[in-house]
Amino acid sequence: MKNLLLTLLLFFSLVSFSKIIIDDCIVKGSVKGLNNGDYIYLKESNDKQELRTLDSTIIKNGKFEFTIKTNEPRLCVLFHKDINGIPFIVEKGIVSVDITKDAVNNSAKVIGTFNNDEMQKIVNSSKIISEKINAFQTKNMSLYQKASEEKDESTLVRIKNEYDALQAEHSNLFINYAENNPNSFVAALILESLVANPNQDFSKVTKIYNSFSEAVKNTKQGKKVKDLITQIETQNKAKSNLNINAIAPDFSAKSPEGKIISLKENLGKVTIIDFWASWCGPCRRENPSVVALYNEFHPKGLNIVGVSLDQDLNKWKEAIVKDKITWTQMSNIKGWQDPIAKLYHIESIPQTYILDSNGKIVAKDLRGEQLRAKIMELLEKK
Repeated sequence: MKNLLLTLLLFFSLVSFSKIIIDDCIVKGSVKGLNNGDYIYLKESNDKQELRTLDSTIIKNGKFEFTIKTNEPRLCVLFHKDINGIPFIVEKGIVSVDITKDAVNNSAKVIGTFNNDEMQKIVNSSKIISEKINAFQTKNMSLYQKASEEKDESTLVRIKNEYDALQAEHSNLFINYAENNPNSFVAALILESLVANPNQDFSKVTKIYNSFSEAVKNTKQGKKVKDLITQIETQNKAKSNLNINAIAPDFSAKSPEGKIISLKENLGKVTIIDFWASWCGPCRRENPSVVALYNEFHPKGLNIVGVSLDQDLNKWKEAIVKDKITWTQMSNIKGWQDPIAKLYHIESIPQTYILDSNGKIVAKDLRGEQLRAKIMELLEKK
């Protein structure tokens, strides 16, 4: 009877211990090429994309270990002074991390739980394609240079097309994974990088997110992806108000003399909204041709409303005088934080909008002869 009780107690203690392993993330590390006594740091990115240290441990007999409490999958990184950061997914279970440092390269293998196994598969596949790209570049570098010197267009096009195909293969690896693995937290990590890429098909990104399981959507990463998608949807909707044939949003600000003026009260038969600044070299170089354009066509109905992204009132005024600008000028003296610049989603200058007499946008960002031809065309219609 006594032996039976001892056996039962041992059984329940083992069950309890197993439960701890299941509820926590146990990271078991094995290292080669690193010194015993060195520190391994566990770090995580905060909301400001800054890495903060969560924990540290010492390498003993070529091994290290972390126990991490977790309620949902999240991305963390292991650091050592002599190796690059090693990303892994914190999730319930035992994560095995094998690190090798040698004179040639550093490598790490992370497996043991569902998402870490999935991430390792992606890393392995990505490495294979990257090696193909590197080999292609090495093989074709001198050939490309020779073709450039000899102006051999057919060879240049062939090499470029083959290189682009390899790059597309690399990109598609990640897109296809996210598309085909709706239950994977790794898919949410991939989608976060995709949604931030302005060249990515936004409708496809949204479709992939919508296919995710609720468990993935409810992770911190899943919620972040949703927030990014919502932000872009809002921006796209706002930008649609600036499309050709849309009525330009009205705005007002102070003139150099401190008087509040608006776009609406300064509309001509044709109006150019010109975003610029005294510190903007391309803007200043463009000003003489705009001055000539204004002097020629203002008597016929051309108005220009300049919106400056300056922060220094005096420098703005000095530039107006030096460049002989006589058209309407306004600014909030807030640089890139100017509310008018934000209203028009200005991310670079110079930038222009051309409006008809009703304030409808009819063209954008024309320069030189193209701008002159458009102004003449619009004025002749009146």
